[in-house]
Amino acid sequence: MLEYLKLTNVGPSPSMELKLGERLNLLTGDNGLGKSFLLDIAWWSLTRKWPAEINPRLSSGLMARPMESGKGSIAFSFTAKVKPVSYVSVYDRKLQAWSGKVGRPSNPGLVLYAQVDGSFALWDPARNYWRMKGNIDVQDRPPAYVFSSRDVWNGLRDEERGLLCNGLISDWGGWQKERGRAFKSLCAVLAALSPSEGEKIVPGELTRISLDDPRDIPTLVMPYGQSVPVLHASAGIRRIIALAYLLVWSWEEHLKASELLDQESTAQIVFLIDEIEAHLHPKWQRRIVGALLSVMDTLAPNVNVQIVAATHSPLVLASAEAFFDAEKDAWFDLDCVSDEKNGVRVELKQRPFIRRGDVSNWLTSEAFDLESARSLEAERVLRDAAVALSDDAFDSHRARAREAHRRRVLGDPDPFWGRWRFIAEKKGWLS
Repeated sequence: MLEYLKLTNVGPSPSMELKLGERLNLLTGDNGLGKSFLLDIAWWSLTRKWPAEINPRLSSGLMARPMESGKGSIAFSFTAKVKPVSYVSVYDRKLQAWSGKVGRPSNPGLVLYAQVDGSFALWDPARNYWRMKGNIDVQDRPPAYVFSSRDVWNGLRDEERGLLCNGLISDWGGWQKERGRAFKSLCAVLAALSPSEGEKIVPGELTRISLDDPRDIPTLVMPYGQSVPVLHASAGIRRIIALAYLLVWSWEEHLKASELLDQESTAQIVFLIDEIEAHLHPKWQRRIVGALLSVMDTLAPNVNVQIVAATHSPLVLASAEAFFDAEKDAWFDLDCVSDEKNGVRVELKQRPFIRRGDVSNWLTSEAFDLESARSLEAERVLRDAAVALSDDAFDSHRARAREAHRRRVLGDPDPFWGRWRFIAEKKGWLS
């Protein structure tokens, strides 16, 4: 498990430090403050490769570099198979690379990274390793499996090694025809990741969608009775079924490789996921964190799983209230702060996770820093109303004129009107 990260002169802040929880870690913060960047760093710390270094087709997952002149370093520690690993890597400006130990990296278990654009990276201790020959690393196997969003669906190829993964369309079709362990796992994962108990994601019969496409295309049985090819599914459903497929594929291939090597399968999984709620309807956002914890337990029982997830969704945070455990979980928040001495800077804090009840309370928390859970126009008219209520010179004519505008913005059921009516009657504005 990833235990610790410290960045010095790397990223949007002079220094960032995280002590991660062993189970669930949530990252919040405005756009551009470094959530995805921290996930990239976490992946690199565990695998020693940047995603885009392995698959140049990616538009994200690029190598991190120092932001300012001077020394840049990344310190990290994680629980490996044999013993805990701690290391400080320093950026070598002449080599344009990060320092690292030669030879096979320590085994952090299975490492999964789901990026927001649909790309996906996997490091498998049974399949991704290299050996030392003298003082040179000789990579006999792929350093990791890194999929672009297109690779996920159509297959992953390597110029040197050829086909590495058949892709969702081909594998799903093959699994469904075999009706073996992989397809049963896929059905179970799809059911667990469904938007609601009454709206399960269920595979339909394989179909052909074009005279020019010889593939058997998986379908999904929709709530309204029709079967829709997965290629025509909505963005939200496509994200979930791609995630389900990759989780099953990663675990199945790891089990097969472990059997071939006559070794035990991994005892731990680190799952990094960026914008966990991307493309998902609110009812899905309320379920996704708990569903992923449940899925990992179902897919890989007796395996320790750590999730590190970035989110912009108050529903995701509200949904975590039921099972968040401060002994095992952590919430980190990125903010833009300023003072006279240091000017404007990005600051990372681990915040206490407070159960706030109503999701709107999360919008006004440190996670999102909104003034209220209302629209911008509603905030403006309420500020105007507050001034009017405290102004002794405010007359009934102006009050009635402003009230008409407020009703267009706020609507009759708004709780504001109870307070407004009480004070307006006392001031004689309603007479």
